[in-house]
This record gives sequence, C-alpha cells and structure tokens, in this order.
Amino acid sequence: MPQTPARNGDISFWYADIGGLPAPRPPLEGDRTADVCIVGAGYTGLWTAWYLKQADPSLDVLVLEREFAGFGASGRNGGWLTGGFAWNHESYLSHGSPEGVRAMVTALGGTVEEVIRVAEAEGIDADIRRTDELMVATNPAQLERVAAEVAHRQSWGEGPERIRMIGAEESLARVRIPGTMGALLVGGVARVQPAKLVQGLAHAVERAGVRIAEGTAVTRIDKGVVTTDRGRVRAPVILRATEGFTAGLPGSERDWLPLNSAQIVTEPLPAEVWEKIGWQGHEILGDFANAYCYCQRTREGRIAVGARGVPYRMGSKTDRRGQADAETVARLTAILQRHFPAARGARIDHAWCGVIGVPRDWCATVGLDPATGIGWAGGYVGVGVSTSNLAGRTLADLALGRKTDLTALPWVNRKVRVWEPEPLRWMGVRGMYALLNAADRREAARRGPTSKLATFGNWLTGRH
Repeated sequence: MPQTPARNGDISFWYADIGGLPAPRPPLEGDRTADVCIVGAGYTGLWTAWYLKQADPSLDVLVLEREFAGFGASGRNGGWLTGGFAWNHESYLSHGSPEGVRAMVTALGGTVEEVIRVAEAEGIDADIRRTDELMVATNPAQLERVAAEVAHRQSWGEGPERIRMIGAEESLARVRIPGTMGALLVGGVARVQPAKLVQGLAHAVERAGVRIAEGTAVTRIDKGVVTTDRGRVRAPVILRATEGFTAGLPGSERDWLPLNSAQIVTEPLPAEVWEKIGWQGHEILGDFANAYCYCQRTREGRIAVGARGVPYRMGSKTDRRGQADAETVARLTAILQRHFPAARGARIDHAWCGVIGVPRDWCATVGLDPATGIGWAGGYVGVGVSTSNLAGRTLADLALGRKTDLTALPWVNRKVRVWEPEPLRWMGVRGMYALLNAADRREAARRGPTSKLATFGNWLTGRH
C-alpha cells in the first residue's frame, strides 16, 4: 500500500527545502501608472522585467501578483532546465519557414547557458548542476519512440553532439532502472532547485528597480488599464504572464487549459541505496511511456518523481495551494518503486501539485498586439524553466518596439484557436489520459509496437 506523505501541499517541497514561504511583499496601494505593467510574477514575468531593466534602466516596470512571486509552476516544477523544443515543429510552419523553426530550436538551446549566466551574475544559488537528460525505454514500443524522436529532432537541427540514442548497457551504466532497453540522451542541460531560482530572480528584479506588488488580484485587462482588487494601473504596455492561471482571467477562460501535474519526493537516501541505483551523474531522468514521468536527484540525495495525476479539473479549476489527491500520490509512488526498487522502503516526505498552461494545439506562443499594447507569453506545456527565459527576452524586445532575431521567430504573434466549452474539454482531456494510460499497460503486456490507443488519445485533443 502506498504510504501517506509526511507533508502534502504547502505549495511545494522546494519551499520547505529553503525554510518555508517567502515574506510577503506589500500589495498595490491604490491607482498608479507605469511604463510597463506585467501580470504574473513567475519565471516569465520576472525574466521579462529583468531584461526590460537591462535594456532601459529608466523604465518604470510594475509586476502584479495575486499570491507571491513564484507561487505557481515556477516554484513547483521538476527543475528541468533543458532548452528543449517540446512541441510539434510542423505546427509553427503556418507562421514561419523551416529555417525559422530551426532558428527557434537554436534559440531555445541557448537558454540553458543564458539562465546559468544570469544566475552567476546575480549571485543566485539555485543548486544548478550541469548534466544530461536521460529518457529511458523499458519496452519495445518505447524504444521505437526513442528512435523516432532522435531522428525527428536531428532533422530539425539538433545534432548528434546534442541528442542521440544509447543502448541498454550505456543507459544502465548511468541509472539502473529495471527493464531498460535503451534511452534518449540529451546533452547540455541542467538540474535546478525551482524555488531558489524564482526567488533569486525576484530579488534580482527588485535590485534592478522593479516593484513587485503581491497579494494583488488582477480582475480585468483592457487597453492601457489593468484593474485589480487594490486599484487600477494605467500603462501603455501590459504583458500577461499568467501561464496555467490564465483561464481565471475574464475573457481568457478558454485560451489555455490548466493541466495538472504532481510530484513526490523521498527522504534523503543512504549511500548503500544509491550504490544500487547508480545515478551518479545526477541526470534529469524520465521515461518514454505515453503518460511519461520526470525525475531528479536533489542536492541532498532525495528522489523527486513527477507525472500527470488527475490531469484536469472541470471548469479549469486549479489546486488548493498544491495539495495532491490520494490517487495521484499512489500513482507517483508506484512509478518510484518500479523504476527505483532499491528505494521501495523510503519515506515519502512531501507531495504537491500545480498547473501548466496548455494551448489548444499544445504549442507555446509569445506576442504583443500593437493596437492595444497587450502582450502575452506561455503555453509551455511543461518546459517552462528554459522556455520562459526566451519568452522573457522576446517580450522585452516586443515591448520596446524592437525588431530583432527573437521577434522574428515563428512562435511570435502566432494565433491559436480556443478550447471547447465545458464539458467537452473535460471529457477530451480525461479521455486522452485514460487512453494514454491504457496504451502503456498494453505496450508493457504485449511487448509490441506503439499502441494505437495512444495515437487516438493524442489526436483527441490535438496533441502531437
């Protein structure tokens, strides 16, 4: 039977790891003006603010946050800084060329070094460790998908020095996951402690002269005006950086779907357990199941395991300060015990969850409407740690009216249709994950090729 975590919710383990939640910043105090008003103090909003002030220190930049900086996915994610292109490359051809898509692949690949550069320059200690990404295959269908993924990504500009397929022996020499048949290996990535990164970035933004108003709920965004429960802000440029919480804004209920993801973390494991597991390279680690997982070995020798639990709540509802349900905790515990049997007896110290933003075509966008001065970025579908940095740099260029290599990338000002009304989107997303989980069971049992159930499940919601 899965054990009950010692702690559930309280935003995430990453905050417990740094001694608790940050001291609150003052809210907005009545009406005011700004040159740029940013809604949302996660990675995207903070990166945007930082790059704006680097470009023009005289700008009056105000960031509004309903809870506290790093409350959402920025303080709860799996700590994967990958620079990866996690969406359908072909989808961007409707708004660009193959060369433009390859330029976007290259730009994303550069985010890892850029995040590390800024962290070092600003003195942000976020447990950053350069490593590799290892995505393991444990049955023939998963191995088939590894080979296809490597070939596809290499065709879009990621060379063998960045991404390649490795065999069972080399994979097991890194991490001894039972049943390993091979893996996808990606170089040039890093592991981070998410809350340390977002809190350090918030302090860096403040040192640059940006005001972050916490405890300030935005109730409406119009041309030139942001309305909150604490007053109105008038600004010629307004940037929405609300990711998984976007559906809570009037008029944006169907723009991006808040998809739930959850994690558990063990107690620190003793040396004898690590000797059985391996994982001495601290790779960020996952598998090639259709309903995949993502893991990291933390600074102090814990294992963090994440995956989709109950994927979506009716009406785009979000969680209660990160509290994960029992069904999700049981599923994550089963993944932990299957991939790391040596840790079977380990105590689960913390469980938590959060939401990520998912567009209808599962592809991220960034843009700004020059007619209204309203910009946006997000829909990262789970790779926001690195993508948010590129989005922040691009939003800053757009807000400043610059035409740069970044503003020419094909995700800029790309329009995506909205999600269906309820209960259709609830039925679609729940149905998709039911089919993906069924496909994984069938693939594991039959040891055959990729199940058509997964293909149908992805088609159901436009995921590629």
